[in-house]
Amino acid sequence: MPIHRVAASAALFVGSLLAASAAVAQADALKELPPTWAAGDSRLKWGGCPEGLPKGCQLAVLNGDPAKPGADVFLKLPAKSKVASHKHTSAERIVLVEGELSLTYDGLKPLALKRGTYHYGPAGAVHEASCLSAQPCVLFISFEKPVDLIPTPMAAAAPAKAAMTEEKKPKKGGC
Repeated sequence: MPIHRVAASAALFVGSLLAASAAVAQADALKELPPTWAAGDSRLKWGGCPEGLPKGCQLAVLNGDPAKPGADVFLKLPAKSKVASHKHTSAERIVLVEGELSLTYDGLKPLALKRGTYHYGPAGAVHEASCLSAQPCVLFISFEKPVDLIPTPMAAAAPAKAAMTEEKKPKKGGC
């Protein structure tokens, strides 16, 4: 048998062994089915929300530890509620699971999130939200860093409010 066929056969044999051992290792690592959750799942453990979120808000940890990087949560906002302006040290990946949500970033037009909408929220971006629907809004949120909520005023809102309270001075030379 030519040497190149022997080498090819040996490589194929070694590759098969590596693939088989990787499959065994993966099977060993997966002793039980990973968690799968739905917003209405009776097994979810809903708890209160951190300060700064509306009264009646609920939070369920789906995976990980909110005090550590990589936590996934469901956030349930009461119908017709508002989340005051704030920011996070972590980026957040959001999917609106139930309801209709308005999300406004400082200085930008509001975004309308409908059921099934994905949204990426950059770390440090000041924003506020309103649950517009008659039913609670449920959001799936995945955080890269530990979960936090830092109350932060919208900077762009301050000049607009100040402009409305200023007295109008008559202009010279025109209407």
